[in-house]
Amino acid sequence: MTLTQLEYAVAVATYHSFVAAAEKCFVTQPTLSMQIQKLEEELGIKLFDRNNRPNTVTAIGAPVIEQAKIILAECEKIYELVKSNQGIVAGVFKLAVIPSVAPYLMPGLLEKYSKDYPDVRLQVKEMETLQVVAALKNNEIDAAIVSTPLEMHSITEYPLFYEPFVGYFSEGESALKKKLISPKDIELDRILLLNEGHCMRNQVLDLCSDNIRQLQAEKAFQYDSSSVDTLRKMVDRNKGMTVLPELAVTDFTEDQQDRVRYFEDPEPVREISIVTSEQFVKLTLLQSLIEEVLLLVPEKMRVQKKNRRLLRIQSSRLK
Repeated sequence: MTLTQLEYAVAVATYHSFVAAAEKCFVTQPTLSMQIQKLEEELGIKLFDRNNRPNTVTAIGAPVIEQAKIILAECEKIYELVKSNQGIVAGVFKLAVIPSVAPYLMPGLLEKYSKDYPDVRLQVKEMETLQVVAALKNNEIDAAIVSTPLEMHSITEYPLFYEPFVGYFSEGESALKKKLISPKDIELDRILLLNEGHCMRNQVLDLCSDNIRQLQAEKAFQYDSSSVDTLRKMVDRNKGMTVLPELAVTDFTEDQQDRVRYFEDPEPVREISIVTSEQFVKLTLLQSLIEEVLLLVPEKMRVQKKNRRLLRIQSSRLK
């Protein structure tokens, strides 16, 4: 039994295909198949049902694959220990970001991070929260920036900052007469929302009312967007209002800023965290990323250090 064989087996279990697994492992499909066959012969079991399409893990193979993931993660810790002790920040880091955060955080982060850590290859992809959870489970990404809490036992959360929600109104809306608004000032039949699947949509629904779906159905038109910026443009052109995260309004024009209203206390906020799987070991890279993200958000939003999960405590898993 070799680490390479375990890596190949985990890849097939992840991608449900010998061909796809071979591509991800940068080997030919016959080479991968031969190594898995040798592993199966040594164990005396079949790990995969090759008659199914897509390929599935057998019942007896499932716990073997899970143990293989643990073994591979433990081996990777050795490299992380060396890097940490030598102060080396290098390697590939695969990061996912939810769409309601990415446009306002990633341009600045990518520019600054690449300058500060030139030996790190940061690969970023936008994903909705459910996609993030699946990708973490399948080891397709190292970490993700999402709205939390997710409250999943297999995912570790590192809170970064608390971002307030603000109301954004078209010209002439009665709420603009007030300096601060409350959820009661939101006309539920006039609000524009993100699509199903976006965690921010659910947060806004929780803020507003249980009967918002019925009121939305009675509108002359219904437009659910996948983009926060599209919501802003729809308000500008089609009247009504929307609820936006505060970072989304930082580059607004003066006219647009005049139509932004903050909520009175208690101010609605969302918690933004970086999340990893339980087996995650690239803690040196993660720490560098957390530090860079925090430099990009206003200090008032940042989770105070005394309340923040510290990576140096989490690093005890490596020792």
